[in-house]
Amino acid sequence: MVLGTINPQREAELRGLLESMNEAPGRVNAKNALVPFGQFDALHFARFVILKDNSLDDVRAHGLPRRDYPLYLAFLGTLDGDPDTFLKDVATRASTGLRAIFSCCKGLAPDTDLVGWMKRNSRFPVAAYTNWLGRTVRRIREDAALREALEQYVQSSAAAFAGLSPREIHVALRRFVSAEKSAGRLILSAERPTPLRWRIDNLLRLIGPPLLTLLASPILIPVSLIFLIRVRRLEKTDPELCFRVDQAHSDGLASLEDHDVTNQFSVMGSIKPGTVRLWTAIFVLRLVDYFARHIFNRGRLARIRTIHFARWVFLDDKKRMVFFSDYDGSLESYMDDFINKVGFGLNVVFSNGIGYPRTNFLIFDGCADELKYKEFLRRHTIPTQVWYKAYPGLTAVDLERNIRIRRGLESSSLSDQEARDWVALL
Repeated sequence: MVLGTINPQREAELRGLLESMNEAPGRVNAKNALVPFGQFDALHFARFVILKDNSLDDVRAHGLPRRDYPLYLAFLGTLDGDPDTFLKDVATRASTGLRAIFSCCKGLAPDTDLVGWMKRNSRFPVAAYTNWLGRTVRRIREDAALREALEQYVQSSAAAFAGLSPREIHVALRRFVSAEKSAGRLILSAERPTPLRWRIDNLLRLIGPPLLTLLASPILIPVSLIFLIRVRRLEKTDPELCFRVDQAHSDGLASLEDHDVTNQFSVMGSIKPGTVRLWTAIFVLRLVDYFARHIFNRGRLARIRTIHFARWVFLDDKKRMVFFSDYDGSLESYMDDFINKVGFGLNVVFSNGIGYPRTNFLIFDGCADELKYKEFLRRHTIPTQVWYKAYPGLTAVDLERNIRIRRGLESSSLSDQEARDWVALL
């Protein structure tokens, strides 16, 4: 994530540049002249979004004066491999376009090193979620091409498969794929091995926090109880700011959604004042990051299967926060998924934001009032000016199914039940 402070005199110019990257509202041109996202094979999702906070007056509900923050431009990418390598690549192949866009921000002169400027203005998430850790864009596209080839072959040769058992169908399709690979019509390349350095770092991240927590538990337990009591006192008087969203704002957001099976989501707001609320937010998000990295990294965030990627980022000395996600389905179904399946998680994370429906011990109530929650969330949602997805038409469930198809195909022998389950995927 690269974050630039927009020059107020050039905001209109910037909006015009971002608009030129789209074929229509909410529909990016992957080959646009400024940043042709489709050229970057390691890029899953990308977006340009102007972070205009419509809730700056909300702090007055806590007796604080409104503070006017700078208007920011965020450039986000979710990618395979090393971020620095990508920044160098995009700065080389899209230098003119990036300079035109970021010249509308402060600090980028014509002679400024573009890569250095983007690195200096990078922001890292306090928590992030990846649907399937290690699954690359290349693998996604290869798996999708494999499934399509298999389904077309089965449909065009239906008579030949009549009467065959699932195991015989599996053998026949393995022969077909082998022939397609030999002819160069299908490519099923092996993934490069995960670097040893990453494995070691990931192992330390896995065992380090629980070990430190265990060692510090004699102190953490009483401190946590004191914190919880303090939070509960604050909850009882927290103002709720869940009034109805302006219809024009809602319609504008809706015009950017549902052009694909996947949608983008950008939300921002202010953290409730006080050390207790800030530390609670940091602690909770660190937990989210830990579990997302080590537990929920194979197609599910708890019971939710529709999120591709998500990240939480602090802004302005942790006074504000932005949340970004890429999810399948409509916004209504997205919100319902969270309310019905992990409502307690919503409350724990977002109840530290000003105006959230009042919670009870961080977990209860809150989003249980569905109408209040949805109004709160829609009010804090901001329009994403440019959004790119590398594999349109594919949901997270599709990607998991395609992985299972390829794994089954690469298995030389399946039991009767395994073969039946595998054929059912087609």
